[in-house]
Amino acid sequence: MKNLFKPIVLLLVLAVVLTGCGGKKDADQDVIKVGSDMTYAPFEYIDPETKEPAGFDIELMLALGEAMGKEIEFVNTSWDGLIPGLNNGDYDLLISAMTITAERAESIDFSDPYFTTGQVIVVKKGTTGINGPEDLAGKVVSVQIGTTGQFEAEKIPGIKRIDTFPTMPEAYTALKQGKVDASVADELTALAEIKANPDGVEIVGGIFTAEDYGIGIKKGRKDNLLKEVNEALKKVKEDGTYDKIYEKWITNAQGVE
Repeated sequence: MKNLFKPIVLLLVLAVVLTGCGGKKDADQDVIKVGSDMTYAPFEYIDPETKEPAGFDIELMLALGEAMGKEIEFVNTSWDGLIPGLNNGDYDLLISAMTITAERAESIDFSDPYFTTGQVIVVKKGTTGINGPEDLAGKVVSVQIGTTGQFEAEKIPGIKRIDTFPTMPEAYTALKQGKVDASVADELTALAEIKANPDGVEIVGGIFTAEDYGIGIKKGRKDNLLKEVNEALKKVKEDGTYDKIYEKWITNAQGVE
């Protein structure tokens, strides 16, 4: 009897473990992990008061989750680790003011575009002699590494040097400290920086590129997640949710004196 009892107990324990694992897996299907580099206000950043993720992308992703009936769990990741982390399965999606480019589309798939913007030139307030891309010849420029700001700066003829930084705030700090002559950045992040530090920097000229942001997903993923995201995006645009989020984060960010 003793020898017979042991296998029965082991089988019962194994059954409980397998049942528990199955239940956890089912529950996890209702949670979508989303990677984001939360250093890019007004799109994504950590609110200094609440210590929680905030910004346009964050609120939009939460709205998409609600439309899909899914819980959203954010993973704060460095910019250069976003795509590798997505492909490694560290999260299901990424949203991080990421421009849809042909090069990136070779590594990951993108949702339908959710935001259109462009690059601008930012200088220390009071700077003269820089009014457009052509005036950056012979100048030192700061950018966030791996962004379209860097890619577009590399296309400008005659730039003396491009200094890359892990985050855009660090690129702006180098500019304010006089270590570089200008920065190239997304318009909205520049406006957010100006609003936060009105005596620090200013935009010269206007947008000199046009680009669309997209939500990233692992290339060739077999389930319906990408379809669900696109359907949810369409829904929040049609029911006015998108406009409310835009008004809160983008219109306000553009309200620079």
